Formats: sequence, C-alpha cells, structure tokens
Amino acid sequence: MTNEQIIDMLKEAEVLLEGHFLLTSGRHSDKYMQCAKIFQYAKYSEPLCAELAKQYKEDNVELVIGPAIGAIQMAYEVGKQLGVKNIFAEREDGKMTLRRGFTIEKGQRVLIVEDVVTTGGSVREVMELVNEAGGKIVGIGSIVDRTGGKIDFGVPYKSAFSMDITSYEPDDCPICKSGTPLVKPGSRKIK
Repeated sequence: MTNEQIIDMLKEAEVLLEGHFLLTSGRHSDKYMQCAKIFQYAKYSEPLCAELAKQYKEDNVELVIGPAIGAIQMAYEVGKQLGVKNIFAEREDGKMTLRRGFTIEKGQRVLIVEDVVTTGGSVREVMELVNEAGGKIVGIGSIVDRTGGKIDFGVPYKSAFSMDITSYEPDDCPICKSGTPLVKPGSRKIK
C-alpha cells in the first residue's frame, strides 16, 4: 500500500481528528488519531494489519501481544495474518499484566503491537512484561507512528503509516492559549 492509499483510508474511516486534544501521555495536540475507528470495519483493519504483518513475515514471530484496549483487535488481526497465537496485556493496579490465563513462554519470539505510538509509554510497559516473562521481543509494530520515525525502542519498530504530529507540554501549549476547549478522546484516564 502507498502512503496516499493509507491516508485516504484513514480519512475515510474518520481516524484523523482535528481540534485540541489531551493525549494519554498528558501532552496536548491539535491532531488526534482515533485508530479504534479502523477496527469498526474489516475493509480498513485487514489491509492495514496485513501491511504491518508483511513487514515481520520473515522474523519467525510466535506470539503477538498488544496493550488493552486499543490493540486487542489489532493483536488478533496481526496474529491471524501471521498465523500465530495472539494475546493482550491489561492494567491491574496500574501495572501491565497478563490475565485470563494468558502466558508468554521463556524464549518465545514476541511481536508487540499498538494502534498508535506517540510517546511509546504503553509499548514500553508491555516490553517490560514480555522481558519479565522471558520472551524475546522481535519487534514493535503499529498502525500509526505519530513520531515520524523518531522513537527508538531498542528493537526493530515498523509501522503501516508514519506521520510527525506535534504535541505540547500543557504549560507550553499554544492551543490552550487560544482558548480552544480541551478534549480527551482516548480510553485511558489521565492522572
């Protein structure tokens, strides 16, 4: 898929929102990628996840894991595309954990997926979980990389689409200064 085809798909799915947004990281931005909308329709999620899975086809992935809630369906679809098991991590008492009988075997080759990467906070939490379980992280994959390729996880990181979207610390946010109301569109509560 070309970037133009992906952009058209993201626009058609109403994924890219514009306004004044409070991100999960606590930062502010004038753009928000509501990637959950991609997973409303298989016509978007299947080709985007296939694009990502294709990039990891030669890495002998044995397990796909993503953080709840945003990457549950994505882990399923990427796992399906790669023909491997998929699970998700979720927070319990503020820490990413494996629940519901999910396990990671020692030495198991794991691909971590996330719908959107902005600061990489959730991905790093899942990386810690995989490492603690003795899994081997073969890479990180996302539908959208909001950093424009600037983030470094210390393992291969690939995305279906990369876009550098500016975000601001709340005290330095020019959108706040303009008086535009702040909206929190994501699923995670901010501390």
